[in-house]
Amino acid sequence: MEISHEYDDIINLPHHVSADRPHMPMIDRAAQFSPFAALTGYDAAIVETARLTDTKRELSEEQKEMISKQLLELQSRLKTDPMVTVTYFVPDSRKAGGAYRSIAGAAKKIDEYLGILEMSNGITIPFDNILRISSSDDRRLPYGENL
Repeated sequence: MEISHEYDDIINLPHHVSADRPHMPMIDRAAQFSPFAALTGYDAAIVETARLTDTKRELSEEQKEMISKQLLELQSRLKTDPMVTVTYFVPDSRKAGGAYRSIAGAAKKIDEYLGILEMSNGITIPFDNILRISSSDDRRLPYGENL
């Protein structure tokens, strides 16, 4: 007793080769089944969403006063190119939050009107974004090194 199936009549026939169309290379055949980006930019949006940012810390009035006094001391030493390390907040341009960065170098200018500290490498740091200032030279800044 033999069981018959729906395609038994064609299962053993030779593979059809078209006389009119050229044979498709294997690489082109495989490309038909490769994944595609159905939603353009979706992967970038997922990566951006997963990227972590820090929240800006709110300083106490005491900490703000300490930074202000340190900036005044720095201003009095600008002619000697004082070496400092500044930790400051950089807001993220694409989402809420940002990141804290530290930069070491010579302080070049303090602009009280604009409220910025300019470093010798051209980076400008708004006073409101400064978390910590420490001195790298022999003379210490007043009121402690760490806030």
